[in-house]
Amino acid sequence: MAKRRKRSSKKKQRSSALGGLSQGAKRGLLFILLLAAGAIMILSAFQLAGVAGQYIDQVMALAFGWTRLVAALVLIVFAFGLVMPNSERITPWTYIGGLLFFLGFTGLLDLFALKNQELSERVLAASGGYAGLLVQQLGTMTIGFWGTFVAALAIISIGLVLMLHTSWEDVQNLLSLFQRAEIEEEEDEEEFEEFEDEVPEEEPMEEEEDEEEPAPKKRGRVKAFLQQQDSSDEAEETVLTTKRAKPVELPLDLLVDNNTKPNSGNVKKNSEIIEQTFADFNIDVEVEDVATGPTITQYAISPAQGVKISRIVALQNDLALALAAHPIRIEAPIPGRSLVGIEVPNKSIAPVTLRSLIESSAFKKADTSLTFALGKDVSGKAWVAGLEKAPHLLVAGATGSGKSVCLNNIIVSLLYQHGPDALKFIMVDPKRVELPAYNGIPHLLVPPITKADDAINALKWTVREMERRLDVLSAAGVRNIASYNKKSDEQMPYIVFIIDELADLMSQSAREVEGLIVRIAQMARAVGIHLVLATQRPSVDVITGTIKANVPTRIAFAVASQTDSRTILDYAGAEKLLGRGDMLFMSPSLSKARRMQGAFLSDKEIANVVKALKDEEVPDYNYDITEGQKGGGTALDSEDSDDLIEDAVEVILAAGKASTSLLQRRLKVGYSRAARMMDLLEEQGVIGPQQGSKPREVLIESLDELYGVDSDEDEGKQAFADEDAPEEEGEEMYEEDMELEEDLDDEETF
Repeated sequence: MAKRRKRSSKKKQRSSALGGLSQGAKRGLLFILLLAAGAIMILSAFQLAGVAGQYIDQVMALAFGWTRLVAALVLIVFAFGLVMPNSERITPWTYIGGLLFFLGFTGLLDLFALKNQELSERVLAASGGYAGLLVQQLGTMTIGFWGTFVAALAIISIGLVLMLHTSWEDVQNLLSLFQRAEIEEEEDEEEFEEFEDEVPEEEPMEEEEDEEEPAPKKRGRVKAFLQQQDSSDEAEETVLTTKRAKPVELPLDLLVDNNTKPNSGNVKKNSEIIEQTFADFNIDVEVEDVATGPTITQYAISPAQGVKISRIVALQNDLALALAAHPIRIEAPIPGRSLVGIEVPNKSIAPVTLRSLIESSAFKKADTSLTFALGKDVSGKAWVAGLEKAPHLLVAGATGSGKSVCLNNIIVSLLYQHGPDALKFIMVDPKRVELPAYNGIPHLLVPPITKADDAINALKWTVREMERRLDVLSAAGVRNIASYNKKSDEQMPYIVFIIDELADLMSQSAREVEGLIVRIAQMARAVGIHLVLATQRPSVDVITGTIKANVPTRIAFAVASQTDSRTILDYAGAEKLLGRGDMLFMSPSLSKARRMQGAFLSDKEIANVVKALKDEEVPDYNYDITEGQKGGGTALDSEDSDDLIEDAVEVILAAGKASTSLLQRRLKVGYSRAARMMDLLEEQGVIGPQQGSKPREVLIESLDELYGVDSDEDEGKQAFADEDAPEEEGEEMYEEDMELEEDLDDEETF
């Protein structure tokens, strides 16, 4: 028995030693072997592999016949597929399709080559070999000659579909492209023939000069210049559309599940302490219900008749002292119940995982397209929300309270519902530590943005995309993106714009960023564009009143003061939160903010999801989003048609400085209009950026510098000069014309 055990242990050691190679090394060895085998098979077919090659070629000829070279090529393709495991086009179905195509093709060869012929090695080598003979014999014995013919064609078609990953819609699109190309070619030929038949008529030079349009006057050139830029920019950009959305298949095994239960302490003793504490202050209450959540335990008390709620709320600190727990939050009353809730922190917290929320019935039965997981409330109920009903989200809280984890939960929840054809992300992370982890997933329109200038350009592109989509929906006669996607073959994907730190953008260009965000928040709901804003500085200069009015759905994490809580939620309560995902969720559908424990998502889980998405598809970035675009499609559209823009330039040039108050006094306009004109002039390079309370720097000396003309005299010389004439001739023509005008003026005066 001992000898047998020793032998078995030695065998185990040998097997473990052989199996110690990594998967990459095993693939590399198999790749070399298969590639060498395929190359030797090809050399054998051309009698270049010696004596062994002759025997190999004979065997391959008997087995596969004419298709032995195809078999060698298939073997080489299979070898290259092994060293490209991350390729999106090569899957196990590709190999199955290649095998089916090969068998169907060899069977079809044997079906015609062996008909009415004797079975011999010469005939087998000249047809599909024994592989084709097997298919042909099985077919003819069961479904006959023509049945086998139809079956072979079906097997070949199935093999092509599996190898090329194509569908009938792709074939139709390919055929339609060929038809369009033929029609365009015929139209081009007809236009060329018509052009050859036409004989151009020559016109005198004098008439051509008379028909030339006069040069534009100084007044109105700025407006024409800006309109020309706007029209050219709008002509280049089109609405972002994709093909029919493919179903997304992300396994839940990528996420971790945790069944830890919270420890709420001695619930019965705490109930007695609460009742006794209120009795000490002559308030008669009774604990009616106790609900234990992941983070807190809520004691629902029923006050006696005639007791004011304000007296109960005033004893908050006395309850914290009696229970030896801090902080304690009193919810008076509990929404939908005639009870007052006293929320006491648990002794130990049970973490909430994102997987448990995605597997919950609330997430599966949600009637929204952009459903994201929130957390669990005090009773352990899972909470989810729909981003299209929000329609925009504001997340705020102190550092380390759970904002970034909440953003990750929202992103991963959306990734589990939609593929890259139905959902697109634009991510802005000035901190450069959180959102760049998603770099490389196919859902991104651009790589995660880390610079403020690129973020502002992305906001401007989003506004232009919103306006283009509104035009398309209006032309199609539909109200929202969901109705349009049901009617149209080309789908408009949802776009979620995420900003991880809004305070950084507001500190650099508050007026422009606020205007763009408000413009998107007001009008982008119908076209499927949604904002998710996060900040760790909930102050009024970051979360302005205009932003709060247009972003009604908010999540507040733990903050430092009651003032910050009022800035986020308009009332106190967030300063009593415990941190680490403890949050208050407020939406238009709720009468009062609900407290819940947010889900925790680790970096390893995010990496697993990102890796799975990278393996499926490669991102197609649109770098035009972060490039600067002048004019059209920004929040400054009304400025482009302002009639006083030329007067503003003249006022600034005359004063030698630029300020909003200067335009207000000289042009007699309001502050908002003057400020908009200042922003437009800064964008066009007329004035410099704002420098505190100092006037802005004027970057041009005259209006002509915008067009490369030094003065009116140079402009006149250019107008009189012919294209082919030298510059001196143009100057002489201009001087002669000026002398003629002086003579005419003298005659009129006389």
